[in-house]
Amino acid sequence: MKILVILAHPKECSFNHAITHTAIKTLKSNGYDVIFHDLYVENFNPTLPFEEIPKNAETDSMVEKYCKEILSVDGIIIVHPNWWGMPPAILKGWVDRVMRAGIAYQFVEGDQGEGIPIGLLKAANVLIFNTSNTTTERENKVFGDPLELIWKNCVFGLCGINNVHRKNYGVMVTSTLKQRNEWLKDVEDTTNSIFPLNL
Repeated sequence: MKILVILAHPKECSFNHAITHTAIKTLKSNGYDVIFHDLYVENFNPTLPFEEIPKNAETDSMVEKYCKEILSVDGIIIVHPNWWGMPPAILKGWVDRVMRAGIAYQFVEGDQGEGIPIGLLKAANVLIFNTSNTTTERENKVFGDPLELIWKNCVFGLCGINNVHRKNYGVMVTSTLKQRNEWLKDVEDTTNSIFPLNL
């Protein structure tokens, strides 16, 4: 079974990178094949050209590769910080260009785009790891936890994946080494829970 892992954080030694390495190590220990992409290292272009919007439009080779991969995998892990209640622009652009019509979703015949799309992705589970400098209480009470709504309802729910799990770690700026080590243990445990031993 194959799992796609997407990382979106510009700092090489960030805690997001530590999360990603822990998740990948756990996946491999459990017998999964891992496809890993660091969007910043790969210099992914997040800008969606108008010509790329139509369903059967031609895309560049990098986007075409991502599209083939997301159709082939059995699970997805995404790691990114919470910036203004949203993913970083590079990851939003990845969604715009890769989760496209005919790849991640389609409309029923005769629907011009006004209806509810049919999801096309076969992945059984998506796991999102976030970091934040906002307390969980404030994130929920004041902002309504926008990342939960974005990933579960606005993206993967419309693309055919109902099992969307998300964990948030913070407050990062005041965290101690002990806390971070505990969070990495939680990343390992959570990854084991969602992607158990692949016999």
